[in-house]
Amino acid sequence: MVKEPVSVVQERFYRQIYDSKDLVHFNLRVGETDLNIGAERILDKETLKLAKECRQVIESYIKDFPDFLTSLRPVSWGSNAPDIIKAMCLAADKAGVGPMAAVAGVIAQYVGEGLEKFSREIIVENGGDIYINGSTERMIGIYAGDSSITGKVGIRIRPEDLPLGVCTSAGKVGHSLSFGQADAAVAISPDTVLADAVATAIGNRVKTPNDIQKALDFAKTIPEITGALIVIDNELGAWGNIELIRL
Repeated sequence: MVKEPVSVVQERFYRQIYDSKDLVHFNLRVGETDLNIGAERILDKETLKLAKECRQVIESYIKDFPDFLTSLRPVSWGSNAPDIIKAMCLAADKAGVGPMAAVAGVIAQYVGEGLEKFSREIIVENGGDIYINGSTERMIGIYAGDSSITGKVGIRIRPEDLPLGVCTSAGKVGHSLSFGQADAAVAISPDTVLADAVATAIGNRVKTPNDIQKALDFAKTIPEITGALIVIDNELGAWGNIELIRL
């Protein structure tokens, strides 16, 4: 477990969260899972417990079904599969990607939902994928690598839309696998697991600015996705219930 100063925590993420000075921010790492939590108080022990629980379920399932880890396509799940695994497989099936495309989102949502009993306002960021709940308006800044759009455009998150998942895939930034060249491919949904999988799927479809529209059209085909945004080079396209703001 590693804690970092708030100034470092707020600057290091794929999307900076603005207007969250009402919350205490802390950072926690478990293996590859790198969490930034915004809550009404420091909940490091509770967060660590939840993150380990979720990871243990996934790691145990991978030992029995190695294809779950490596497949780049949807996989089936057995009737005895844990709910976490079912959620990942269902999201992957809708998005047409492998189940591990939803791993950051499922951990963010699992931890976020678990922390709600301790804090009315919750923000959980996991490697660029965010779960938000509460009754306060938030703004999320878009980080799109070297694009001129980075730091200039954000998304307004309204309380009536919460809980909400805002997830990002990028072909040029970060460590997540992407077959596209998008600087940022963002998917928004009440289901953070699905948002994560769809962000990967739309990012895979973007290799040039001419691909923005077809990727947005794909996002439209998934009813639970409420909005999407794509940045490649200095071009931006958006669709759905997504309010863009100038930062």
